[in-house]
Amino acid sequence: MIKDTSGQDEVLQTGKSKKKLGLVIAGVVIIAALSAQVVFGGPKASSSVAKDRVQIAAVTFGEFTRDIAATGFVVAANAPQIYSPEQGYVSLQVKAGDSVTQGEVLATVKSPTLTNRLQQEEAELQRLSGELEGKKLDVRRQNLALNRSLDLARVELLAADREDRRAQLSIQKNLISQIDLEEAQDDLARAKLNFNHAEQEVALGKDTLAFELKSVENQLERQRLIVEELKRQVASLDVIAPVSGIVGNLLVDQNALVNANQGLMKLVDLSAYEAELQVPESYAAELGLGMAVELRIGNQNISGVLSAISPEVNNREVTTRVRFSDENIDGIRQNQRLSARILLEHKENTLMVKRGAFMSEGGHIAYKLSGDIAERIEITTGTSSISEVEVLNGLQQGDQIIISSYDAFERAPSILLR
Repeated sequence: MIKDTSGQDEVLQTGKSKKKLGLVIAGVVIIAALSAQVVFGGPKASSSVAKDRVQIAAVTFGEFTRDIAATGFVVAANAPQIYSPEQGYVSLQVKAGDSVTQGEVLATVKSPTLTNRLQQEEAELQRLSGELEGKKLDVRRQNLALNRSLDLARVELLAADREDRRAQLSIQKNLISQIDLEEAQDDLARAKLNFNHAEQEVALGKDTLAFELKSVENQLERQRLIVEELKRQVASLDVIAPVSGIVGNLLVDQNALVNANQGLMKLVDLSAYEAELQVPESYAAELGLGMAVELRIGNQNISGVLSAISPEVNNREVTTRVRFSDENIDGIRQNQRLSARILLEHKENTLMVKRGAFMSEGGHIAYKLSGDIAERIEITTGTSSISEVEVLNGLQQGDQIIISSYDAFERAPSILLR
């Protein structure tokens, strides 16, 4: 008789095993339910991107300043160029980089032509001066002759008057004839006429002499002015420094032949500085004198105002000058590089967000965050500054959006941030 295997069977505790299996199944069901809620209950993402690969910024509310960035360098506020006063040979008294004080002689121009002309005009002045003295003597001589003729006419008038009175008395006593009386009367009338003419001739002669003397005096005065002007020009051949500073570039060589008004050198006044900025041509129409400017020179922040705008455009840029508001500025040098912000506009109570590459889409699209999902929405933006963008519509204060480039999103309606 063959034995069965019942002796080898073992009795198992089935209650505990079923309990463990039930717990495992319940856990799987709960996980599946939660996953289904996330996947099917929330927003659906078309694609995903690592969260650390995008830039996120919140929409804020406050003061918005529209500005533009510019670069430039420090220049001397006063850098006059020195010119030759006359044609001649220049003798330079300084070298590039020399320090000079106001009134110091920088160069001397030797002009033989001007020097010779001065000598000729001085000789003419002496000649006219001698001519004037001779004219004065001649006027005195002619005045004496005029006075003598007037005195003689007066004597003749007195004599004729006396003879007329004597004839009147004689005719009463019948001592002379009527003809003798009439002759005496004619002599008196002739003497009066001669005296009147003598007075007029003397007055006219003296006026003529005075005019001739005045004419010579005017010629002398004119010649004196010519000599003074030539002396001034000769004195200006010593070119002096209009301000204290240092000598910049020399524009001519030593003993070179220069023309009148030709540049000799540049002088840099180091007592006052300005900033020269290069602004893109697209902003030229918005610039205005007096606009506030914030400058960064080395580790210093300096404020200033726009003081000059060039009317010309070079290399698609406009050159501007900024006058520093602070008078005492230390540690800056000629031609030192700087950066600047020109403040174009200031607004109160404005929605804004940090500026980023998302503006390459035209400022009409943004990806707004809702948890780990970024949804594509339409927005309206206004003016932009260096760091901020004005938000006109589509966003509210506190909203967060992606401000980095949207090129990798391929216009997806939503993005999952992993």
